[in-house]
This record gives sequence, structure tokens and C-alpha cells, in this order.
Amino acid sequence: MVRYAPGFTLVSEEPGFLVVDKDPGLDFHDCQGRPGLCSLVRERLGRPVFPVHRLDKATSGILLLATDREWAASLAGLFRERLVEKYYVALSDLSPNRKQGLVQGDMARSRRGTWKLLRSLERPARTRFLSWSAGRGLRLFVLKPLTGRTHQLRVAMKSLGAPILGDELYHRIVPDWPDRMYLHAHSLRFCLRGRVFSYACAPKVGSVFLEEGVRCALEALGPLEELSWPARR
Repeated sequence: MVRYAPGFTLVSEEPGFLVVDKDPGLDFHDCQGRPGLCSLVRERLGRPVFPVHRLDKATSGILLLATDREWAASLAGLFRERLVEKYYVALSDLSPNRKQGLVQGDMARSRRGTWKLLRSLERPARTRFLSWSAGRGLRLFVLKPLTGRTHQLRVAMKSLGAPILGDELYHRIVPDWPDRMYLHAHSLRFCLRGRVFSYACAPKVGSVFLEEGVRCALEALGPLEELSWPARR
């Protein structure tokens, strides 16, 4: 891995695409005159890149950027058809109403740019989750989205009664506010052109992610795709 700070880490360079680890607080696209992730990658690596999926500004973690239009179309098709397995890790300082399971429901716009989860299931957002104690009143979540909706994971955590630590939209502001939102895109896995591609990158930014109890809890899990996930329906 090669660190290009501040901004991103180059995790892997493949024929047709790059794998990068985005810092929290970095916009995906240029915003208000500041370069976003795509511009930084083009500038620092001197290569064209084509986005095929994205992360929220506050979310860190692993992303694919195609380096030609043919690969961009192929990769975007995998994401569109939900053929990419994605795994996120998150922290909450509140106890969930369930320790594992499936969160699903339609999503509707709420106030202040937020979303809410409905009980209807016409076009539901679906997220599987597992969780463990991480010490010091913290709970570690592994989230596996089965769909891709705006703020899906943040809303799922809110619906469990355990909004993500540091989430300014869905978590009640507390006096000792953390240094970032504790949501990180940890792993992704897919099959393309006869080959299985699999990448993982643990969080490296955020004082709470770096606490010994949290690091040990995460390391003890091993590969996230090998956890005891219920069968996908």
C-alpha cells in the first residue's frame, strides 16, 4: 500500500482499475473549489480514472476506480446488478435493539437532508448485520448491504437504536463529540472475467478505531465474508 496523504491510500493497482482507501472527510467529487478523491487520484498518479461507485464524504474505506471506459462499464454493471459483496464496519456508543439480523424497509426523505426507514416493502433497502462488544461501552458492527440506497447503512443503524458514533445527521450530538463518523468500507469481493477479486482494508483513521479494544475485536473476526452470515434471500 502507498499512502498519499491527506486523501487516500493506493491499496492495489490492477489491469483496468485501481483500489483505493479513501480518508474520511474527503468529498468524492470536487466541491467548492476543493479537489475530491477522483481529482486527487488523477493528479497524484497521473492516470485517468472513471468512478463506478462512491462513498459518502464522512465515510472512509475501500473504493474501485476504473482506468478505462471498458472496465468502467463492466464494473458499474456488477454494482448495478448487486454482484459485488460489500462489507462495512461501524461503531456505536448505544446498544442496539437486536444484536444481529436483517434491517429492511422502504426509505423516504425526511428533514434536514436525512432519510427514514418505513415499514413498507415495495422497494426496500436491505442490510444484514452482526455485532459484538468492543469494550468501553462501544459496540462493533459488521454491515453487509444487499441493496444500495443513499444513507442506507446510517439509517439502518439509526433504526436499530444504535446510530453510528459521530454521525452528525442521525446521532444525537453529545458534548464529547468524536473526531469522525465511525463508518468504514472494509472489504469487497466480486468475480469478473473468470477471476475472483477480493480486497480488505481495516480502518486507519480515527482515534476510537485505533483503541486497543476495538482493534482486537476487529482483528478477531478474520475475513468478514467468512463470518456466519444467514443465507441471502
